[in-house]
Amino acid sequence: MIDESAVLTCAELGFERLEALFAPYGLGIGRVPDGAPIPGSWFGEREAGLIGERLWLRADTPVHSALHEGCHWLCLDGARRAGLHTDAGGDDLEECAVCYLQLLLAPELPGFGLARALADLDAWGYSFRLGSAQAWFEQDADDARDWLIRHGLIDAGGRLTGQRRE
Repeated sequence: MIDESAVLTCAELGFERLEALFAPYGLGIGRVPDGAPIPGSWFGEREAGLIGERLWLRADTPVHSALHEGCHWLCLDGARRAGLHTDAGGDDLEECAVCYLQLLLAPELPGFGLARALADLDAWGYSFRLGSAQAWFEQDADDARDWLIRHGLIDAGGRLTGQRRE
């Protein structure tokens, strides 16, 4: 069961922190009024949305959702990014790479961090092969890390390169 009250929201973190994280990559943040549908949201409700070069968020959008969709955008190549509307697409391995990248970016958000990101993923009901986000990240994510290295998003040491796919 999902514990929606257990996750940090964009309003609690501060939209400006997400803007500062994604702006250097060229991804802008769009804010949606409380209660309004989120444009480009694949899952609807509170979940972040993607359209073009804009990440759409509401005050009650979970930070982990904003990070996840922003990382989808970073993992897209230029052609896919150009036609992006709601569905980032990709295969299962790319989805794992997105999850891994969001965990690497979590410490870049003051007031969030890796431990909170892992806890929020578990609280939201993400399902990982080893039973928890932390176990997957630490023990079972070599394929996701290799994908990110091959596409130039992280280096061999697991550090962010500051790149996005072109």
